[in-house]
Amino acid sequence: MQWLHELAYFAGGFVLTNAVPHFVSGVMGRPFQSPFAKPRGEGLSSSTVNMAWGFFNLVIAYLLICRIGDFDLRATLDPIALGLGMLLSGLFLAAWFGRFNGGNSPLGG
Repeated sequence: MQWLHELAYFAGGFVLTNAVPHFVSGVMGRPFQSPFAKPRGEGLSSSTVNMAWGFFNLVIAYLLICRIGDFDLRATLDPIALGLGMLLSGLFLAAWFGRFNGGNSPLGG
């Protein structure tokens, strides 16, 4: 059953990384892409929607990381699973959001 805990920590890292751009954009008062926009995931949503979506992602990440199993920073596999989820999510999100925000080009355009 330990592998299910590691899978939860991986998913928690994935969701935690997704929370960051939505929450930060919302708090900064900036519109940003969200799953509630039209077209889905490509159009812009309000800062309020993004802040709420980011906060929801933080709650899900908390549940996956802190409420499933006993996450231990000193147990090698736990932080590795979390970190891999964060890394893969970050790479995916950088490519996805970079299409709309100029981040996929070294010149920003």
